[in-house]
Amino acid sequence: MVTERLRALDEAHAAAAGRKGRRFGRSRPVAPARPEGWRTGPAWREMDGRASRRRTVWSVVGVLTAAALAVGAVNPSAALSWLPGGLGGGGADASGASASRVEASGVEASPLAPETARPTGAPGEAEGIPTRERPFTGSPAARWEAGADAIRLPRAKAVNGVPAARIEEALRGTKEFLAAANLDPAVLKGGEPVKALALVDPLEADYLADLRAAVRRPTEDNDPVSAFTRFDPEKVDLVGHVRVRGRMTVAPDTAAEGRALITADYTFVYGVARVGGDETTRVIVRRVLQVDAADPSRYQGTEGRLWIRDLASEIGNDDCREGDGLINPSFFSDLLSASPQAGGTRDPYDRSTSVSREDECGVVSRT
Repeated sequence: MVTERLRALDEAHAAAAGRKGRRFGRSRPVAPARPEGWRTGPAWREMDGRASRRRTVWSVVGVLTAAALAVGAVNPSAALSWLPGGLGGGGADASGASASRVEASGVEASPLAPETARPTGAPGEAEGIPTRERPFTGSPAARWEAGADAIRLPRAKAVNGVPAARIEEALRGTKEFLAAANLDPAVLKGGEPVKALALVDPLEADYLADLRAAVRRPTEDNDPVSAFTRFDPEKVDLVGHVRVRGRMTVAPDTAAEGRALITADYTFVYGVARVGGDETTRVIVRRVLQVDAADPSRYQGTEGRLWIRDLASEIGNDDCREGDGLINPSFFSDLLSASPQAGGTRDPYDRSTSVSREDECGVVSRT
């Protein structure tokens, strides 16, 4: 697993005390706060907003090793489908189906109803071994919807003095950012997230600069996979349609009138196969994105752009490599020679819990 070292900027400058806000090690002065409703002053986000990025990564080494060996003992043919030249079969999922999915038995399973509230527990176990043709067999995501259509928007209405039109604009922008950062084929293949970056409010200059720098020159302290899902196309093929599950909510910002907070909590599951082979596994990425929406008659902001207050992530089935800017999944054959990974164990499909706010490295209980 890669440990997230993107430190959050807590901009709460107090001019009298001489404090400076910090974002990823850089400081900048912020103009003194003015009374609420001062339309010609600095954006409220520049005065007391918060923006942070956190990433927790969970490798597949350890718990899954024992589980995989148990599968091999019970069903050697199924286990061989994970190995190079095994029985997994060839092409990617070309059916285009997004509503109903085929289980290991060959019977279509009915899709799950959209998520409308936090689940009360982890989804049940699913049987089967993933292959290139059916990469989601054996995963709860086999019954999830695919692609951007799974990111549903709540009905826009006025919240805390923020007009319904402004709420709707922010909701649509939030969906566009999630799709551009986690579903764009070019980005998934390691490309620059041009569309996602273009959605960030240029007034959030330091944050945007750090995102761009992370993409151009990834480092341990500034790794773009904390915000964007990217793989190495020379090592892994993306197979099947990305499965998506989550929800988006709008709540008033209790700090002041005229502000609302959009929270998008989504899990993306990617089928990946080793280039040149049939080994297939999955990567599970959960993103919790918080976006500010403000009454434009009271607060400054760039029309059509997003102010990202917080972005926290958990990545399941990534190694502990740091700063290469890519997600590096482990395959079954890798586990046979790998040393057990230290750290806690987590079910990456469990959406009943909050995203970890710590820099952690552990193991996933399943992929």
